Amino acid sequence: MPVLAELREATWPCHQRLEKRLDVKLRFRTREAYRAHLGQMWGFCAMLEDGAGPGPLALPDFDARRKLPLLARDLIALGASDRELDELPRCDALHRCADPAEFLGRAYVLEGATLGGRTLLPVVERYLGLSADHGAAFLASYRDDVDAMWQRFAATIESWCSTAQRRTAAATAARATFAALEDWLCGTAP
Repeated sequence: MPVLAELREATWPCHQRLEKRLDVKLRFRTREAYRAHLGQMWGFCAMLEDGAGPGPLALPDFDARRKLPLLARDLIALGASDRELDELPRCDALHRCADPAEFLGRAYVLEGATLGGRTLLPVVERYLGLSADHGAAFLASYRDDVDAMWQRFAATIESWCSTAQRRTAAATAARATFAALEDWLCGTAP
């Protein structure tokens, strides 16, 4: 079974639980609510990207995949100052990655969210008057290159996680990342 199929199967319950608990209509109802959501995502991505450890060795285009610059651009477009960005809380549930397979499992969660951004972008464009160039760069990650970036990620993870040990490490990290993201965005109560 391909690694991505294994990851999808291993994380499906986590993904479904997060999707049920994450009230997108509420989070994207107003610019203020959307800005608060982006602030939470910034705090999560900051810890994920800062704690990448040796992970980027396995993902050569890691810098092009970083979400923090996009989130910062969006938050500033929505009125945040540089100082406010520095003061945003960070998710401390994510420790520094121990190895590239763990990092790729974490990255799987954000790369999947990038695919989901294509669905949410028209919502913020229509209801909040934002665009990929103003306030919604995070949702428009990779723009027209989403499919190509996903294919490169898929090839990398298939190549890197070719052993059972690495597949297990990636799946364990992906499940833990989903759980941390759910707790960070929705709190601990189910």
